[in-house]
Amino acid sequence: MASGGRNLHVSPRLASDALPLPVSVTNKLFLILFFSASYYLMRRWREKIRTSTPLYMLTLEEQLAVITQIASFIYLIGFFGIEYVQSVINKNADEDERPAAQHEIASKRPPAELLGKPLPDNNDEDLAQAVSSGRVASYSLETELGDELRAASVRKRAIELSTGRSLEELPLHGMDYKSIVGQCCEMVVGYVQIPVGVAGPLLLDGLEYTVPMATTEGCLVASTNRGCKAIHQSGGAVSEILKDGITRAPVVSFSSLKGAAELKFYLEDTNNFDTISTVFNRTSRFARLQSVKCLLAGRNAYIRFCCSTGDAMGMNMISKGVQNVLDYLHDVFPDMCVISVSGNLCADKKATSVNWIEGRGKSVVCEAVIKGDVVSKVLKTSVSALVELNTLKNLVGSALAGAVGGFNAHASNIVSAVFIATGQDPAQNVESSQCLTLMEATNCGKDLYVSVTMPSVEVGTIGGGTQLASQSACLNLLGIKGSNPDSPGLNAQTLARVVAGAVLAGELSLMSALAAGQLVKSHMKYNRSSKNIAAAGEQQQQSLDGLRQRCSSS
Repeated sequence: MASGGRNLHVSPRLASDALPLPVSVTNKLFLILFFSASYYLMRRWREKIRTSTPLYMLTLEEQLAVITQIASFIYLIGFFGIEYVQSVINKNADEDERPAAQHEIASKRPPAELLGKPLPDNNDEDLAQAVSSGRVASYSLETELGDELRAASVRKRAIELSTGRSLEELPLHGMDYKSIVGQCCEMVVGYVQIPVGVAGPLLLDGLEYTVPMATTEGCLVASTNRGCKAIHQSGGAVSEILKDGITRAPVVSFSSLKGAAELKFYLEDTNNFDTISTVFNRTSRFARLQSVKCLLAGRNAYIRFCCSTGDAMGMNMISKGVQNVLDYLHDVFPDMCVISVSGNLCADKKATSVNWIEGRGKSVVCEAVIKGDVVSKVLKTSVSALVELNTLKNLVGSALAGAVGGFNAHASNIVSAVFIATGQDPAQNVESSQCLTLMEATNCGKDLYVSVTMPSVEVGTIGGGTQLASQSACLNLLGIKGSNPDSPGLNAQTLARVVAGAVLAGELSLMSALAAGQLVKSHMKYNRSSKNIAAAGEQQQQSLDGLRQRCSSS
């Protein structure tokens, strides 16, 4: 109810409101009843013991005294919990009222103004001038204008004014900025165009896949396509998912080594895993803790959690679960100090031995037997030449270079292209491209056995960039858009298999080009720009001159 234009504050209901008398009076009454009944019963039972009367033989007065004692005892036990119950009710009431209060404060905040009128009512050039000069915060444009496209346009123009450099050739229209803001990118001024090609069909595990690849490197899609052709004509490739679990490794510190060691023993005790798992799994219906390992560095402990995350890549999911466990562990080990939710033992976006050995994301192996006539007719080389080149280049050469998981020809090329096309995190190409390529002669030396082992392919089909229109279309092309309704996690695993299959095709084709001496020739033919550099320079200079004129006139 409102009176006089003011909101009346309604007090939250308390547990004590159910009592017929004030709490203080009721408490005193039940205390007196309890001790009086207890004193009366003790005197009566002493007399019965003295006269050898059975204790269970109760008179009406004694029965009433027992009932009074039990009732008052129940009340007094409940009384100690009333304060706790009331605190919970008050907390919930505060939480219910807080959003309304925040909304009321926000509604009372005066709208931002420029030149004496609300921000959206100004023209874009004035807005850009204000952003460029710092009078209007660039990051607030989406909120203040209520139009994501206009905010990007104003910000783009403001950047031109503040830097004196043209962004005319950076595309602005044609992107759904609502799907970007707050999830994929901030301070948006446009988007970058990356061509998407397709390789295939890739015959993998008995199914055909047309593989989308976003790249600016000439020959890459064509080369991968040739490898797909060789695999298809040889009967296809086979893949296996050996492990599926993303990792997060916080670092915590103690005042002494003893505390860190006790935490390690506690975490690695199998009797405690069920408790830790229950705390962790509250995060999501898909998050399921698989293992916990703990390494010490002095009095610092690095805890590597590994969990399954359904069809999501899962970094946000596992981070929330880890935070739940850290909160729980802090109650068990009050001396524990959380330094960071990530201590780099994860290891995310870095080529590391721990991921190479233990895996991260999807651990995939993919193999194929390429027929000898396909090697000669499609790949234009021989089985013996490929086997020798793979040994000397991918194995020995990589070993001399001290590679960590880099025992391949160009796995990162294919991984990056598929990642960008399907909305994966491009930075996770670093560990996802760790790959061991093996080649050997088989069937009495007539055919070629080839395999790729990729222990840390980190992909998902929901969340992040996968929900953007273009990337969603590429996932739809593969038949794995979104979450699998029947078997959560299957779509993401299929994407990991496709990545490994495409890498297998790319390795076959590039190694064949190297063995046949075709690499330089093909890149000179297909990977050289024919654009007139001088003309492009003149066009850019003209654009800059025009921008300077507009700036001086304004």
